[in-house]
Amino acid sequence: MKLKCLVASAFLCVSSAHAIELPPVPKDPIANKQELLFADDFEGKVPDKVWHRVVPTFSVENGMLKGIQTRDVTIPAKDGKPEIRAHAAVHGLEIATSNSVIEAKIRFEGASMIDIEFDDRAYKGAHYGHLCRVQFRMNGVTIIDECEGNMRNDIRELKNDPTKKAEVTKLLVGRQVTYPLKLEANKWYAVVVETVGDMMRVTLDGNPVAFLKSPGIAHSPKSKIELGVAGKDGYFDDIKVWAAEPTQR
Repeated sequence: MKLKCLVASAFLCVSSAHAIELPPVPKDPIANKQELLFADDFEGKVPDKVWHRVVPTFSVENGMLKGIQTRDVTIPAKDGKPEIRAHAAVHGLEIATSNSVIEAKIRFEGASMIDIEFDDRAYKGAHYGHLCRVQFRMNGVTIIDECEGNMRNDIRELKNDPTKKAEVTKLLVGRQVTYPLKLEANKWYAVVVETVGDMMRVTLDGNPVAFLKSPGIAHSPKSKIELGVAGKDGYFDDIKVWAAEPTQR
């Protein structure tokens, strides 16, 4: 079944039960491409020098960027050494953007999650400067406003208090959406992530699949773009980053 049919079916299944949580995805682009800021087809033996390791492990293989989660088990603190928590593999790119369009190809070959994330390490209002991201899984696409959502410092503190669960839930309303979608392993998907003002729109193979309007998405500058892979193995290829401006809607 084609992706378009799967998207339509997903919306029909959830439209009545989750209409508030799942806003309609704009059919037309929300961003117009401007200057091309970066492109990498990974045809070299090593990643472009602007890439840097955040959490291991990524490598270039056969003209593709491959991510494998190697920190897959939390190691408790011991003998004076700090705890090392399980974490997805993360590869970083230092490119400052405000409004942008990112195009990439992704493929699952065992990975449980593949994502594209925006950060600003200089921003101290959210953990590690996390701003917003889109996550792809085999059963859906999620957009998260982390700047004003789950990574905001005060909300993270509240989450440590079991008595504040209701308060946390209220604060997180509208900061994250997940659209059900069936993806296949060992298949390339063409991804486009448009970020304009406080909106993020995602398409897969040209089909609009996810949308979120939330204030933290508007944070500027977004000084870093990071790619993530949980599990084994996830691939990226043909990445392009454009500066953008809003479309006339």
